[in-house]
Amino acid sequence: MEYENQYQHVPAPKYECLLFDVDDTLYSLSSGLSKACTKNIEEFMVQKLGIEENKVSEINRVLYKNYGTSMAGLRAVGYNFDYDDYHSFVHGRLPYENLKPDPVLRSLLLSLPIRKVVFSNGDEVHVAKVLRKLGLEDCFEGVISFETLNPPTNGRNNSDNRGSSTEILDATNYASQSALPQTPVTCKPFENAFEQAFKIAKINPQKTLFFDDSIRNIQTGKQVGLHTVLVS
Repeated sequence: MEYENQYQHVPAPKYECLLFDVDDTLYSLSSGLSKACTKNIEEFMVQKLGIEENKVSEINRVLYKNYGTSMAGLRAVGYNFDYDDYHSFVHGRLPYENLKPDPVLRSLLLSLPIRKVVFSNGDEVHVAKVLRKLGLEDCFEGVISFETLNPPTNGRNNSDNRGSSTEILDATNYASQSALPQTPVTCKPFENAFEQAFKIAKINPQKTLFFDDSIRNIQTGKQVGLHTVLVS
């Protein structure tokens, strides 16, 4: 596992908790899951939301850049859809068979005598599948997933409230993050997601080391007091 050396530099007495992202952090980008996920998201946007196919890649890029996840961006600019349907479409068709057990990482995690918690934007089914495929399902005290931060409500189902592709690009082309339309989705890299995660998992950020592959997530982590490791 190519990231194992980064985890070995943890000076255990300094920290009470290790906080881990999942995708492209606990496993390598070379697995192909990230690429497949992007393809599935763009197919969802075309097939389920009616966004023009020739614009979908650029729209997805802009939404992800501004909101950290495509789902959060789509909701911010006026698209309503069932979250479970989205996750089933996007994650349900991923090539999980590409993931193999990682006994080295498993042994390392189990050897560290401090709390270990997962903090992912992914849905709970996806996170569970990844951990099981990697052989890490019993290595963590808890999992903070999409559902943890976005509990089900009665108002999240599909509707006809849809913008056009041009409107999406216009709506997300802002000079500053503060001017962006707000998203109802709670997720990294936004500070409220970190704050909720700390409260739910009873984490002291000043005594926690956070591993993530996203520079934006790492930047927010630093801002809220976490010690951080950018996994690359």
